[in-house]
Amino acid sequence: MAVTLVDPPELPEIDVYRQVAIASGTKLVFVAGQVDWAAGTGLAAQVEQCYLNVATALAAAGGSFDDVAKLTCYVVGWTPDKMPELLAGIARAADKLGTTAKPPASLIGVAALDVPEHLVEVEATAVL
Repeated sequence: MAVTLVDPPELPEIDVYRQVAIASGTKLVFVAGQVDWAAGTGLAAQVEQCYLNVATALAAAGGSFDDVAKLTCYVVGWTPDKMPELLAGIARAADKLGTTAKPPASLIGVAALDVPEHLVEVEATAVL
C-alpha cells in the first residue's frame, strides 16, 4: 500500500479520519468531485453513492479506496446536525467497499452545487 495513515500523538485523534497520510507511491491520482447522478433521496444516500463513485474512478486507475491520501467533501447548507446522516452514508459505503481506511479529510459547507438535487460532492487524491 502506498499510503500510510497516522495520528501524531500531539494532535487529537478523530474517529472518522486520520490527521496525516504519508505517501510512498509513485503515481498520483486526482479524482474529480463525484456526485450521486441519480440524485438519491437524502444526504446519507448521496454520500454513499459519492464514495462508491470515487472507488469506481480509483479502480479505473488501478487503485482502491485504501490508496486515498486526501478527501474533500462539499455539503450544501452544512450544519453540524447533519453529521449523523453524513457518517451513516460513509459507513454504508465503507461496508460495501470492505475498507476501514480513514484518510485525512476536509468538510466544506457550500451554498449550492451544480444542480439543486445534489446535496454533496466528494473529491479524492490517491497515491499508487
